[in-house]
Amino acid sequence: MEKFLSYVQNAKAELGKVIFPTKEQIRNAYFSVFIVVTVITLFLALVDLIMSSTLKVVI
Repeated sequence: MEKFLSYVQNAKAELGKVIFPTKEQIRNAYFSVFIVVTVITLFLALVDLIMSSTLKVVI
């Protein structure tokens, strides 16, 4: 039982050290990820379009 109480106390102490992000930081990270994913999606769509067009011309 002593080990369990020690574990809980240590867990609470470690949780107290955690720095949670602010809403603004979360919002900025969300927009950054959204922009990167959108750019990569558009790039892959363009590559797919070029490759399919090239394949249609060859065949």
